[in-house]
Amino acid sequence: MEQPSNILFVVNPISGDTNKEEIVQKVKSQIAQRNLELRTYHTTGDHDLEKITELLNSFKAHRVLVAGGDGTIKLLAETLRDQDTPLGILPTGSANGLAYNLGISEEIDKAIDTALGNRLREIDVICVNNDLCLHMSDLGLNAELVKNYESGQLRGKIGYALQSIPTLIQSDMPFSFEITTDEGTIHREGILLALANAEHYGTGARVNPEGKMDDGKFEVLVFKKFNVIDIAQTLRQEAELDSDFMEFIATTQVKVRCKQTVPFQVDGEYYGEIDELKAHILPSHLQVAV
Repeated sequence: MEQPSNILFVVNPISGDTNKEEIVQKVKSQIAQRNLELRTYHTTGDHDLEKITELLNSFKAHRVLVAGGDGTIKLLAETLRDQDTPLGILPTGSANGLAYNLGISEEIDKAIDTALGNRLREIDVICVNNDLCLHMSDLGLNAELVKNYESGQLRGKIGYALQSIPTLIQSDMPFSFEITTDEGTIHREGILLALANAEHYGTGARVNPEGKMDDGKFEVLVFKKFNVIDIAQTLRQEAELDSDFMEFIATTQVKVRCKQTVPFQVDGEYYGEIDELKAHILPSHLQVAV
């Protein structure tokens, strides 16, 4: 593969708790050493999708680098829906779930080398209610945590930790789910229903041992109860999860209905409360430098 020559670098200045200016300078230095052409765009939350798409078309970028968390990466995936431009990830978000699942280092120098390298991987993407989900979306307790985190003052993993207890106290769990796949319809109660395209949450919790990002399917995970010991088990990479705690269904499509509206998040971004979702897999949808 030829070395990319035009690089578009998208930076989310407020993701995580990382100083982005230092990262920008490191990227500029690497680009200059490689005699590549660089355009940099800082997200503002104001029509970023349209502005990045316009830049992609006018600049003819051969690769896009993104410094941000899962929400920013998802934004870039949206702009690349109908293009085959590879994406290079510099993980600077609060949890960096996608980068964690792809084995991309959080050490910025290593991440830059990876992002500009020639090793690419085509990964599947889940289309959830017409939105893209790159690694994990869910209904229930975790989405409530994401909502409370977004309204809090502290960023990073400590921000998530400080919101955990208030979320548990205020939650309406358990929730009731009607789950329809090609195998039929089942009814379950639980604290959380997740659609997983990967093994881990960004926190490192291994909730989906069967998860592969390029196998043409995803898993529906139903967490049936809140159990501290079982949750701790997810942090042990080889631990087996108790079927009384979590049930999973491998599928290419699913429809979920809830008896009441339930908090919903996609790749760490809170989307409000919903009572129904439809999802299907988009195989080999995104090229990522790994």
